[in-house]
Amino acid sequence: MLETLNPNERLAFVLHDLFDLPFEEIAEVLSSTPAAARQLASRARRRMQGAGRPSEEPAPERQREVVEAFLIASRTGDLAGLLALLHPDVVLTADAFAVSESQRRKAAGAPQLAPEMLGSDAVAETYVGRARAAQLALIDGRFGAVWAPQGTPRSALLMTVVDGRIVAIDIVAEPADLSTLDISIVSG
Repeated sequence: MLETLNPNERLAFVLHDLFDLPFEEIAEVLSSTPAAARQLASRARRRMQGAGRPSEEPAPERQREVVEAFLIASRTGDLAGLLALLHPDVVLTADAFAVSESQRRKAAGAPQLAPEMLGSDAVAETYVGRARAAQLALIDGRFGAVWAPQGTPRSALLMTVVDGRIVAIDIVAEPADLSTLDISIVSG
């Protein structure tokens, strides 16, 4: 099951969950921040829990369809559409930089984030009527979304899709962590 994780997820998961290393030390090993190490371990834990599911990795075109539908439903304020796309137990995690930027950009209409949000209602309420500037992107080979004013990614939404529904959204905005992602904006 560990082979289903990318190398950084595997390292964060093993060092924290099996060897009880603090995220500060794991961050040093990964050359990242403690928040990013925490996110990697959290994502790995979720993927490990769902490893027996038949549709863990959807076909790329299906992943793209779900992410595009999420962006459209968000932009148009389609709450029912968002709820249909989000798994009832969806988990949204945001790094500390994303949380602080959401507070700073509140007046500009930025979604208000917490380090972790649980459930489709909370996540849908956060994004309904928003994501107007988000763009579809390939992030480390999987479809997700980025906010990239003037073509420069400022935050990335890594989405995990299982059985046609989004089960996890990881928001990466810390510049050092963003720079480690392979991001390609997909034109309409």
